[in-house]
Amino acid sequence: MRFTAGEEYGLRCLLRLGREGPEGSLTIAEISRAEGISVPYVAKIMRLLRRTGFVQSTRGKAGGYNLAHPADRILVLDILDLLGGRLFEAGFCERHSGAGDVCTNSVDCSIRSLWRTVQLAVDHVLGKITLGDLLRNEQGMSSWVGELVKLAPGGARVSTADVPPLTSQKSHLN
Repeated sequence: MRFTAGEEYGLRCLLRLGREGPEGSLTIAEISRAEGISVPYVAKIMRLLRRTGFVQSTRGKAGGYNLAHPADRILVLDILDLLGGRLFEAGFCERHSGAGDVCTNSVDCSIRSLWRTVQLAVDHVLGKITLGDLLRNEQGMSSWVGELVKLAPGGARVSTADVPPLTSQKSHLN
């Protein structure tokens, strides 16, 4: 799995606005300069984030972009869902059926179980982390997120027992 440039840069743009605080705002040029992302790419990201209600813009000489909601109410899960989509969602199997109309494994698919579990683990972690949490430094964030994900020599161990089914995941922005 890989995160896209859009997901990474979108998170960075939002985080940059979060650092400005509730009253602060930045222009596209200021975000571009601070993050080392081209002006056209920042403009594209900010347009999407504005249309979907994550940021708001003010025109004029003192204008710019600011967060539309407090940073501690914006879930990283919601941001990544918007910018890149989910790893596994309804309709996934239909879109990857191969040459036939229906996947040859549609009745009994161990791969589907794997992707569903991975999505639950991702939802478990990202659904508990807000943009406000990301305002911590790297060491503080590593310590805090370590409480959500227990690392073992063989890799990450995540309990999904308390994660609701995918269909009941809701945004905290409403």
